[in-house]
Amino acid sequence: MAALTLYLVRHPRPLIAPGVCYGQLDVAAENPAPIVERLRRELPPGLPLWSSPLQRCRTLAEALQPAPRLDARLMELDFGAWEGRPWDAIARAELDAWAADIDGYAPPGGESPRQLQQRVLAFVDELPAGAHLLVTHAGVIRALLAAAAGETQAAALNRPAPAYGSLTRLDYSSGSR
Repeated sequence: MAALTLYLVRHPRPLIAPGVCYGQLDVAAENPAPIVERLRRELPPGLPLWSSPLQRCRTLAEALQPAPRLDARLMELDFGAWEGRPWDAIARAELDAWAADIDGYAPPGGESPRQLQQRVLAFVDELPAGAHLLVTHAGVIRALLAAAAGETQAAALNRPAPAYGSLTRLDYSSGSR
């Protein structure tokens, strides 16, 4: 088991209309400069930086470090056929099925929160001991916090989403799940 300190940063606010499902939809985000300025003061120097390849994360990561390591396992939940659609245009029966099994339900063509957590934990389990900076998404951060606390994804989704540009520190023992 590797002892890890994970510095988890959520991407800047995406440039997309409110109420649209955008998990793995690759949308741009607000200018990361104010977040970068704050993070440079708050983070230890020289951390290895890993990022979701989606541009809302990648742009922030590249502003922090010229060559971040990109890993698709740090991407947001894949909402499949729901991507890019207004939440109120998604069939009520599909939303009800998700609500009935938050951990296990996958939208058509997408993945379940349990699958998201499994891929994120597989990534973290490969990290060497020490501190790492991850620029990622709310779903990934929630999945890691839930795993560290021994909670289900359903419990994690009941927590408020981390704010855009926020920094969360997590002391984590890889392989302890």
